[in-house]
Amino acid sequence: MQKIKIGVIGGAGYTAGELLRILIYHPNVEIVFVNSSSNAGNPITAVHSGLIGETDLTFTSDLPLDKVDALFLCSAHGNSKKFIEANEVPQKVKIIDLSTDYRAKSPDHEFVYGLPELNREAIKKAMHVANPGCFATAIQVALLPLASKGLLKNEIHVNAITGSTGAGVKPSSTSHFSWRNNNISIYKPFGHQHLQEIGQSLKQLQPDFNKSLNFIPVRGNFTRGIYVTTYTQCDLSIEEANRLYQGYYKDAAFSFITTQNPDLKQVVNTNKAIIYLEKHGDKLLIISMIDNLIKGASGQAVQNMNLMFGLDEKAGLGLKATGF
Repeated sequence: MQKIKIGVIGGAGYTAGELLRILIYHPNVEIVFVNSSSNAGNPITAVHSGLIGETDLTFTSDLPLDKVDALFLCSAHGNSKKFIEANEVPQKVKIIDLSTDYRAKSPDHEFVYGLPELNREAIKKAMHVANPGCFATAIQVALLPLASKGLLKNEIHVNAITGSTGAGVKPSSTSHFSWRNNNISIYKPFGHQHLQEIGQSLKQLQPDFNKSLNFIPVRGNFTRGIYVTTYTQCDLSIEEANRLYQGYYKDAAFSFITTQNPDLKQVVNTNKAIIYLEKHGDKLLIISMIDNLIKGASGQAVQNMNLMFGLDEKAGLGLKATGF
């Protein structure tokens, strides 16, 4: 099979670094260019030092869009829309956007929301895919099975802690080591930007869903991963809940139900989502976790690319958890 030719826009950030790490060893991919105007002419490894010995690619300010089959947009939120408006991307080029710009459904664009656990068949047919947010991915995999049966009938309470890489590569007052280490804090309680896309997906499966989703995001004192605890009132027994979740994810490539209380290291460095259920009185507790940079960003983007080009969904994503 002829290899898929890839271009990357915004190649200097964390998501681009993880994307390149995956694509370099993807059996069906050839990276044609990695665009970064601020790093043009520099080796990729000057920024992504973890790739020393893996690639001799250099950053470029050029945009040979007619030379690629697919384009990954890894720039800051708001810049993807500006890029598409400013550049004539050939119609044959498939686009996967890792920003927030096209996640909300709108008559103004044709991007498909790229959560395979929800929209696998639509992604297969799509030319343009909007990659989900990291928190949104981890929370949605916890709730989609319930929504699929119309069982979200009460308020939902979510607490989710994320690593510092979720804040991006550019240092800020809450991401540098001296503040983040041995520290913890909440931010954007009840108003996080990912709530919009989560609600959109829940209504796709359960159109009458109108309950509050109370989300408390937490900054963790570690680098990567998202650990989510969700609970809501639910009439299902634990046996019925486990059957529902096992059934919903029976064909999922990367979402797995476990009957053992999991820990975050089981997903770090993988494209997995791991889900665990407990019943406490009338409440169903759902624990879900992902690596924010892989299943929450670059790995899911590659998963979407695989679906869009008719490849094995797992191609290039056989990644082992760090574990210890």
